[in-house]
Amino acid sequence: MAKELVINQTHNESRVALIESGEMLDFLIDRSSTLKDKPSVGNIYLGRVLRVLPGMQSAFVDIGFERAAFLYVDDAYIPTLDEQREMAKRIEEKEREEARASLSKTIPDELSSLSETVDMKYRPDIKIQDFLKEGDEILVQIAKEPISTKGPRVTRHITLAGRHIVFMPFIEHVGVSRRIESDEERDRLKGILESIKPEGKGIIARTVAEGQSHKTLKSDYSLLVKIWKDVQKKLEKQKAPYEAHRDLNFIQRALRDITDEDVDSIVVDSKSVQKQVDKFVSKYLPNMKGKVSFYEQDIPVFEHYGVDIEIERAISNKVYLKSGGSINIDQTEALVSIDVNTGKYVGRKTLEETILRTNLEAVKEIAYQLRVRNCGGIIIIDFIDMEREEHREMVFTSLLEALKKDRAKTNVLPISGFGLVEMTRKRTRDTLTRVMCEPCPYCEGTGQVKSVTTVCYEVLREITKTVKRSNGAQVSVFAHPEVSAQLTSEDFEIIEAIEENFGAQLVIRADNSYHIEQYEIFAHED
Repeated sequence: MAKELVINQTHNESRVALIESGEMLDFLIDRSSTLKDKPSVGNIYLGRVLRVLPGMQSAFVDIGFERAAFLYVDDAYIPTLDEQREMAKRIEEKEREEARASLSKTIPDELSSLSETVDMKYRPDIKIQDFLKEGDEILVQIAKEPISTKGPRVTRHITLAGRHIVFMPFIEHVGVSRRIESDEERDRLKGILESIKPEGKGIIARTVAEGQSHKTLKSDYSLLVKIWKDVQKKLEKQKAPYEAHRDLNFIQRALRDITDEDVDSIVVDSKSVQKQVDKFVSKYLPNMKGKVSFYEQDIPVFEHYGVDIEIERAISNKVYLKSGGSINIDQTEALVSIDVNTGKYVGRKTLEETILRTNLEAVKEIAYQLRVRNCGGIIIIDFIDMEREEHREMVFTSLLEALKKDRAKTNVLPISGFGLVEMTRKRTRDTLTRVMCEPCPYCEGTGQVKSVTTVCYEVLREITKTVKRSNGAQVSVFAHPEVSAQLTSEDFEIIEAIEENFGAQLVIRADNSYHIEQYEIFAHED
């Protein structure tokens, strides 16, 4: 099965799709080139602490952008060497406990070893105000890009990612991506890493390090150490805020992170991007030499590969399944809700069999849509209710299997008695809809407006209040054409009754410029 990485460049927009046998496996989009100074994940800054918030155990840090960066206590505290070694023991114990029994199932990202080291508390008793104060200059790295109205989230646990390994200058740790499952290979890689790293530093083998030689990993490590020394040299004469290191650009990160040994070719539709890709491949992906080609057909490259159709599906609330069923995906500030429906699918055997088939089909599409849309945070999936326990287990197991393709870390709880699955997915950047869409200006993003009848009754109540005060004056009502039409037709008897009861003269006028919920009422005094 041919696997291709397809890159499309249109002015300031870059798009990358990973395709296997005509099916899109992954999709990335970036428009940050329109914002040259956008704080991207991996960038390192010398920042200045603006405020320390003991009540939130966090701080705001000026890194040179309009919105200050957010720093949480666990990301701010750099532990001592003894604390780090104690943490390593706790991580091993945690992994053994999870292996024995756990209600939830965690599908790790390739750097779970790192994220666990950073996320678990070194000192539960430590307070941010004990080691950080306003005006301090600190080195931080972007962990999460700005999302909506929130500024970027930063960490003091600096990491430099290479093709095969990740280097940590402040954390002593040796780890191997949990996606490498062979105990023998994990032990081999750990042995290599132990021989490479100096005391007090950290190093993690990425998934693509599997099978790589000592020489390859040492070369990758040496390059990262050189980058870190360059960062330190830059900082010698600088004051905050200052950008000390800019990570790879979008195209380069995509090549580094989603191009694996199975990719057969890289297709590019821009000559300038092709030069950039050739240069990167030559330096970091020698196995891909000769596999980069320029797309020359008249049909746009994403249309040719069917990617544009998949993107349209990925920004729609409703996604249809091949059987005739569907899933509805609603993204809110609090969570993402997904509802599974049988739709037109009526099945061939029993109702239970129909429900099971629909849920199993939905599982694959849900995992795919979460990945393509880059949904993050809390996700609730409402499967169609299944009476049989073995059916619920089949759907849950299928979901875990489908999520293994996801590069982001996920944590999934079993299906509840109500047919609900609660899960989380690690979020590091904006969702696809936030990048490509904006809230509807008419409904202001709520997805609904008041009905014409509701607005008419509001107008009638306001008219009654106005004529009571105006003592028989003429009253003009300006409203949306649909509202005006109902007031002068279905509700005309009410209008006449108001005129008769209060001795007023009502004039209803339609105005195309008015919002459906907008109206104005004026009393003309004699």
